[in-house]
Formats: sequence, structure tokens, C-alpha cells
Amino acid sequence: MRTKSLKKNKINVITLGCSKNVYDSEVLMGQLKASGKDVVHEQEGNIVVINTCGFIDNAKAESVNTILEYADKKERGLVDKVFVTGCLSERYRPDLEKEIPNVDQFFGTTELPALLKALGADYKHELLGERITTTPKNYAYLKIAEGCDRPCSFCAIPIMRGKHVSQTIEKLVKESEGLARNGVKELILIAQDLTYYGLDIYKKRNLAELLEALVKVEGIEWIRLHYAFPTGFPMDVLDLMKREPKICNYIDIPLQHISDSILKSMKRGTTKAKTTKLLKEFRTAVPGMTIRTTLIVGYPGETQEDFEIMRDWVQEMKFERLGCFTYSHEENTSAYDLVDDVPEEVKQNRANEIMEIQSQISWDLNQEKIGQTFRCIIDRKEGEHFVGRTEFDSPDVDNEVLIDASKHYVKTGEFVMVKITDATEFDLYAEPI
Repeated sequence: MRTKSLKKNKINVITLGCSKNVYDSEVLMGQLKASGKDVVHEQEGNIVVINTCGFIDNAKAESVNTILEYADKKERGLVDKVFVTGCLSERYRPDLEKEIPNVDQFFGTTELPALLKALGADYKHELLGERITTTPKNYAYLKIAEGCDRPCSFCAIPIMRGKHVSQTIEKLVKESEGLARNGVKELILIAQDLTYYGLDIYKKRNLAELLEALVKVEGIEWIRLHYAFPTGFPMDVLDLMKREPKICNYIDIPLQHISDSILKSMKRGTTKAKTTKLLKEFRTAVPGMTIRTTLIVGYPGETQEDFEIMRDWVQEMKFERLGCFTYSHEENTSAYDLVDDVPEEVKQNRANEIMEIQSQISWDLNQEKIGQTFRCIIDRKEGEHFVGRTEFDSPDVDNEVLIDASKHYVKTGEFVMVKITDATEFDLYAEPI
């Protein structure tokens, strides 16, 4: 009879949370493969590694439920081992170890070598930047920095990810060249704060210099900027965006709120007047650029007047892309000392009101696109449609371009020129030209 030890181990990596976690899982998988391990992403495997998110209540609940699900599968003999890593594990390890003892081991966000050792693999320094991408072949995330030095009162990321640490330009160029060789055409630059890039290692904000180097990478055709902080934004990036066709006319700049009293309590280091001026400078410097932002409703002490200031401002600014979240009261943040005094139902109603306004703005902007032509990258085929994006759209969070697959054929992973024939609030319908 075959014993359990003769079974070939397959490691299944499960990723929860944001694009930073996607990147970390890809690095882990690259290291495991280099050690000869059989590794898959979110498929069947007898050894499970769960890369968790610990950011806000909903994400934490999803992570805990996933851990419990696999701890139960281990109990029933459906998997052999369960390991947990990522932000939730970094933040709540003692509690998790106590509450879910059936997990083999918990690891924090900086313990990749120890996790690899537990999986029977060696950490290989020479593999820096090499990873197994889990996104569609045409785009990949490029994490240019880890951690954050900002003091935002509501945010637990510095607790989980530590201080800001930039990667060198040389390392990021080398990583991008490797991605391009594997067919990646679009780089999505991510960090907790892109605008802080370089301050620690180059003693200046160096995002523009990094972009100058990345646009030279052969094969990369789009570079997209995610998660810029509004205070201290390096304006030379806008000059580069305007003159360099490879840099998408797109920026994700989470603003969180706009009422001065809430911004002050949030420790955002800005005001409504300064933020509005900055956004107008963006649009003057790069006409036609798409600005994506995220807002928080229901922060402690948010009055109806504070909310109405934000609501009216959203109507006025007409953001091309916007997401809205309800405030989550997080331990060990400075806002945790405040009273979480906005009722959950009020938070939800305020979020719904913001998103209704945004839905109308998005509808109006999309109607204007009918009849226009755009260069589009095709990410995948789904059901009856090929699904793509313009340079003004990021994967998973923004508009998608839908092409009827029964009438037209386009190649996934390739660029195609399309004409917009119809539009809804969040989707564009198109025909290839």
C-alpha cells in the first residue's frame, strides 16, 4: 500500500487582498519553482499557503473565513498542510495561533525566507524580481516600494508593512525587462505611495527618473500609475506623462475626504483648497487625463455637513473613476482613539449616495465616447465577449471594453484599435477597426 509520504506535494498559493499581495504571491511562487517545487495559484494542492489581507473589516473577515475553510479541510484530510502569511498574519498572529491551532505555521509580511524554509525551499537572492505572474499575460504589477511613512489616522498599513523602502531603479528596470521578455506589455506601478519613491535611497522624489528609465524597456508599451499621495506630488511626472506616449494618461490618487475638519483629523496634510488646485493643475498639465480616486464616508465625527461638502465636491469635480468605502475602525491606528460615532446604516447610505452621483457622471462621460476610436488592450475572452481596456482603465476596478465575439475576432494579449458603438455607466461596447 502507498503511504502518504510518497505522494508528490503540490503547493497551492491563495491570494487575498490588493495588488501588492498579488505581487508577493508571484514572488513566492517564483522562489518555490526555482527550488523545484510543484506550485499552482488557486488550484488544487495538498499544501496550502494563504496570503491574507488585514486592511479593513470585510477583507479581514474574508481572510479569516478562508483560513477556517482550509483548517477544516486539513481536519478532514483533504489537504495535508496549511500555512498563512501576509498582512492579517503580520497584524494578528498571536490571536490567530490561539484561535486556529490547526494551521501549521503563521508568517508575517517580511518572513519570506522562513516561509520558504517551512515549505522545504531555499530563498535565492539571485532571483530578485523573478516571479510567476498570475495576471493575464499582457500586464503585470511592478511594486516599486514597500511600506509607508505617512501618518494617516485611519490606516493600519504601516503596522503591517513597515516604513517606506524604495527599490532601486536598476532592479526595477531589470525586473521589467524580464517581464517584457515574457510577453508583458503593460506595467502597473504600485506602492503604498508612489510619490514618496526615492526619498529614502536617492534623497529626493525620484518617480520621474524611474519612469524615464522604464519607458526605454523594449516591449513595454503602457505604464500605469497607481496609488499616488496628494501631498508633495512630484509635478515633473506630469510633464513626462504629457510627452511620453508609453505613460498612460491615468493616475490613481486616493483622496479619502475633502472636508477640511475631517482631512485634519485624518492627518492627511492637505486642505480642500490645496487638493482642488492640485487636480486642476493635473488637468491643465495633461488635458484628457483620467483621474481615479477613492473616498471614505462615516469617519469618526463626520457630520451631515462634512458629508454634503464631499458630495457636492464629487458632483463638481466629475472624476472619471471613483470608489467609495465606509470607514472601518482599526485597532492601533490613531483614529481608533476616536468614537466610531457614525451609525453603520448612515455610513452605507452615504456611500450609496456618492456612488449614485458617480454612476451618473460615468454614464455621461461614457456617452461622449460613442463614435470615438481608442487603442485597446485585450485582456481575455469571457462568455460572448472579448474584454479589453483603453489606456484610461485599470484592470478589475475600471471600465471594460466589450467586443462581440460572435461577430469579431481579436487576439488576447494584443493591442487593437476599436470604435465605441454603445456605452453604459461602467462598460463600453466596441467594434475593431
